[in-house]
Amino acid sequence: MNYRVEGSSVIMERPEDFDAEKIFECGQCFRWNLQEDGYWTGVALGHVLKLREEGDTVRFLCSDDDFLKVWMPYFDLGRDYTAVRARISIDPFTAKAAEFGKGIRILQQDAWETLCSFIVSQCNNIKRIKGIVERLCVLFGDQIAYHGEVHYLFPPPERLAHLEEKDLESLRAGYRTGYILNAAREIVQGRLSLDILKNVTTDKAIEALTELRGVGIKVANCAVLFGLGKIDAFPVDVWVRRAIERHYDAETFDSTVFGEDAGIAQQYIFYYIRNGQD
Repeated sequence: MNYRVEGSSVIMERPEDFDAEKIFECGQCFRWNLQEDGYWTGVALGHVLKLREEGDTVRFLCSDDDFLKVWMPYFDLGRDYTAVRARISIDPFTAKAAEFGKGIRILQQDAWETLCSFIVSQCNNIKRIKGIVERLCVLFGDQIAYHGEVHYLFPPPERLAHLEEKDLESLRAGYRTGYILNAAREIVQGRLSLDILKNVTTDKAIEALTELRGVGIKVANCAVLFGLGKIDAFPVDVWVRRAIERHYDAETFDSTVFGEDAGIAQQYIFYYIRNGQD
């Protein structure tokens, strides 16, 4: 990955498969927002970042050290997505979806934040999800200063486990509030370890997460794909199910047809269908 340091920025040569809007608007994350100056601002992994695409480059407002240790892994910059798109283009439909979604990268997000965010996502829309997640951070997360601005980190499970549902009423998360608190308590009390789940098979990680109250197969798959880095997970929501029913035999379809890249294939398919391309 070619880059250079320029003052307080890192300027990266923009890969063919890097499109900030697609990355941040494909439904995998909820704390990135486009500002009027063209910068995307996000809070992730205990850090804040502004980035902006500038022609053939991407400007990251961060140190060289943070770029290498935090943001390169976060944006999965070590993976060849051009090769992935070729591998998962097993038929005309997935080939079109992969081409349409070119630029999407699977973010390597914090496991706890991802689990909570997708618990919130149930029967919800993006705007409301982002609002609930942001209020949770403002109310219970630590402050962090960045370029003269104040941002809020995602609160750890220890910060939430002792709370009651009434303490989170201002989130306006409804029935999901109890699910978040239960997950926090399971972790704090040692009955669930997200770190351990990173080192088990995808199926075992999904099975463990679905034992949590309020976590079904779809939410568990999302948490495993986006928070545990298991790229073979294949979340199926209403959009992906629609694609499967239209283009495959829904009775026999098996996501393992995409191999270890199934999760990336899922994102291309989701983004393609959700944007009305089929």
